[in-house]
Amino acid sequence: MKVLIALLPLLLAAACGADGDPLRPSVNAGVSVTPGGVSTSASVGVDAGNVSVRVGL
Repeated sequence: MKVLIALLPLLLAAACGADGDPLRPSVNAGVSVTPGGVSTSASVGVDAGNVSVRVGL
């Protein structure tokens, strides 16, 4: 969680175009139900052409 809080300002600065063209942020969330139980997953990221940066939570 500390990593996300540390990276959030960088993602927001990149998304607003503070250092060039704006980048489009993306968010992904999921829930899996299996016989072993329920699990959740989430990730946030930024895509810039062929380069993607993602942080899984």
